[in-house]
Amino acid sequence: MTNSEYMVVLITAKDGEEAGFISKVLLEQKKAACINIIEGINSIYRWNGNIESASENLLIVKTRTALLDEIIRIVKEIHSYDVPEIIALPITGGSFDYLAWVGKETL
Repeated sequence: MTNSEYMVVLITAKDGEEAGFISKVLLEQKKAACINIIEGINSIYRWNGNIESASENLLIVKTRTALLDEIIRIVKEIHSYDVPEIIALPITGGSFDYLAWVGKETL
């Protein structure tokens, strides 16, 4: 097992209800082993030529790299945003036992 087999996917959601729903769908479909939700992040961004700000929730999704395309497809289908933030970061190190668990819990 190499660490490049695993990644963290960051997804923002408009509120706790949407964050919980996205998390539940990804976990039920075994696309993620664990998802942390950080409530109340402040996002400042450019949208349609304007500077906007919003309070959002951040999902930190632990998964296998091979599942990224499926995660993107699922999130885009159920997310309320036109262009949801879905950013994947490779895991370059970590606990062998934890990463093995991530692999076991995902399809």
